[in-house]
Amino acid sequence: MKRIFMIAVLVTIFTVVTFCSNSMALSAKGLDAEVDGTLELFEATKGANGMLDKAKGVLIFPSIVKAGFGIGGEYGEGSLRIDGKTEGYYNTVAASIGFQIGVQKKSIIIAFMRQAPLDKFLNSSGWKIGADASIAVIAVGADGGIDTATYDEPIIAFVFDQKGLMYNLTLEGAKITKIKK
Repeated sequence: MKRIFMIAVLVTIFTVVTFCSNSMALSAKGLDAEVDGTLELFEATKGANGMLDKAKGVLIFPSIVKAGFGIGGEYGEGSLRIDGKTEGYYNTVAASIGFQIGVQKKSIIIAFMRQAPLDKFLNSSGWKIGADASIAVIAVGADGGIDTATYDEPIIAFVFDQKGLMYNLTLEGAKITKIKK
């Protein structure tokens, strides 16, 4: 049993590293192009209707890969945009233990709807979701639509473009850190 568990851990690590190597290899220009594409996809979503125009800042992760088999991990890179301009590049990393199996690729947009949470994010050296901020998570539905009921929250995360199968949808515990590109 111990041997099977170790093999599962190694397979999980290998899968995450393999899928994430594309993100890590992107230059700033390449990442900006992926961010632009993600924003276009989001704006074409039913219910988006200029929603991000009201945000004080928008953190966009075009591709976050999560893999797990008992032990899981996820990684992705993105950028923070304020008034349409890239203000910095960030990565998100999370690890988890528990009932999970599979591989999933998703895009996440975190919209800072008020200035105070954005300032707190900008002044942190590492920002942990759940510990440093509470975020209203909105999954884009199967019909491609967005539920507008939580638009008045200070920070809203949109999870969409999911590819793969993973039992678990949460951002809790993900750490976001500024990186150089």
